[in-house]
Amino acid sequence: MRDETVARNYARTLFELATRHESVEKYQEGIDTVSHLLDDNPGFGLFLQTPRIALSDKKEVVRETFGGVLPRPFLNFLLVVLDKRRQRLMKDIASEYRNLVDEHLNRVRAEVTVARPLDKQALKAVTDRLTALLGRTAIPHVLVKPEILGGIVVRAGDTIFDGSLRRRLDGMRRKLLGTQLRSSGAGAPS
Repeated sequence: MRDETVARNYARTLFELATRHESVEKYQEGIDTVSHLLDDNPGFGLFLQTPRIALSDKKEVVRETFGGVLPRPFLNFLLVVLDKRRQRLMKDIASEYRNLVDEHLNRVRAEVTVARPLDKQALKAVTDRLTALLGRTAIPHVLVKPEILGGIVVRAGDTIFDGSLRRRLDGMRRKLLGTQLRSSGAGAPS
C-alpha cells in the first residue's frame, strides 16, 4: 500500500509539472516511453535498480538515453526519481499518471471482453455505446476470451457490465434447477 501511495504522489508531481508546461499529453508519452522501455528491456530496469552501480552512472545513462527525446523538466523528474531511489516504482508512477491524465481529459479506460475479435465497425459501436453509458470518452482495451461464448463483459474501474452468453446460460440453469427443486418438493420444508 505504501508503494502505491508513493507512486501516486510522484505521478501528481509529474502531472503538476506537465500542467505548468502545458504538456500533459506529451509527458504521458514520455512516461509511457520510459515504462515500455522497462517492460521491453528488463536489463535496463535491473541496471537502474542495482545498488552496486553508482548513482552518477545511472543518471548519465538516463541523460544519454532520454536527453534528446524528453523535455528537460521531465528528464529532471526522472533524475529526482533516481536520487530518491524510487526507480522500481516507475511503472506504477506511469499507471497513476495515466489515471490523472484520463481524469483531466474526461476519459475512462474500459476492459472489454468478447468471444471473438471485433472488426472496426463493431469496436466503434462498442466505444460509442460505452462513451454514452459512462458519460466520459471510453478507451476500450479488447480481450478475446472464447470461454464467454458470446456477448460482452465490460470492466470500467469498479463497475462491471456482464452481458456474456455464459452468464445468461448459468442464470437460466439456476432458475431451471430452482424451479425443478421447488416442483419436486425437494426444497420445501417438511
